[in-house]
Amino acid sequence: MSDTARIIASYGRRYTVRADSGRVYDATTRKKRVDYACGDFVHIEVQNEEQAVISDFLPRRSLLYRQDAWRTKLIAANVDRMFVVTAAVPTPNETLLQRALLAAEAGGIEALVVLNKSDLPESAAWRDKLAFYAALGYPVIEVSALENAAALPPLMAGRTNIFLGQSGMGKSTLTNALLGSDAARTGDISAALDSGRHTTTHAQMYDLGGDTFLIDSPGLQEFGLHHLAAADLLRYFPDLRHLVGQCRFHNCTHRQEPGCAVKQAADSGAVSPDRVAFLQRVTDELSVPRR
Repeated sequence: MSDTARIIASYGRRYTVRADSGRVYDATTRKKRVDYACGDFVHIEVQNEEQAVISDFLPRRSLLYRQDAWRTKLIAANVDRMFVVTAAVPTPNETLLQRALLAAEAGGIEALVVLNKSDLPESAAWRDKLAFYAALGYPVIEVSALENAAALPPLMAGRTNIFLGQSGMGKSTLTNALLGSDAARTGDISAALDSGRHTTTHAQMYDLGGDTFLIDSPGLQEFGLHHLAAADLLRYFPDLRHLVGQCRFHNCTHRQEPGCAVKQAADSGAVSPDRVAFLQRVTDELSVPRR
């Protein structure tokens, strides 16, 4: 029997799917195909009351993934809003935040930044840094997962949302707060390692009601961007995209080329030199062939 369903959990080569009928199946794929993601709408062939086989996926409206020089990792499909969950403790990775925002821009996904554990005294300095991203147009929402996550549901209503961020930022704790349960595992922060323990090992979708869905994703330490084209990078920087097409050379690397509008803007103070340096680093990274 054939049916359509949505992937609500991804375990690598195994998936959990919820059919349109509401029945949940443990699903595998034909051959060794693994290019499905949590959030995908798929065609399934029901084998029995508990098992199904995924035969294909329906067209995606968005796809969030990361890619380094060695491999590609799909994160989620058909996501409307990405909430990058950050906190001052453990030490936040600003580069990871920047890379996630680039991936969202490239994937056509609306991005917001969550400052979790906002009640901690250490949050003041990180709040000041996040003000820059708020000025770029990425809303910064302050919450404390253990006490107050009420600001998030109105921003999620009627959409498929994803929590993304490094380990220890409180993604699963926020998920539990929104669910009103301990459906998502949480863990303690290792002070010795100054990093969070990986408590979410796979992408999991939760139904929050009212056609609102939340995907809790595993903690990240890196976010490869090899799936992006260096020539397109400038378009994914809200503060730099107005300079697209302004450089003398179409393949400008924004370093020493004469007539580089990006370098000129940085030198004059019109744009942030730090952001241009980040653009240059990612451009260099994408110039290295994949292995």
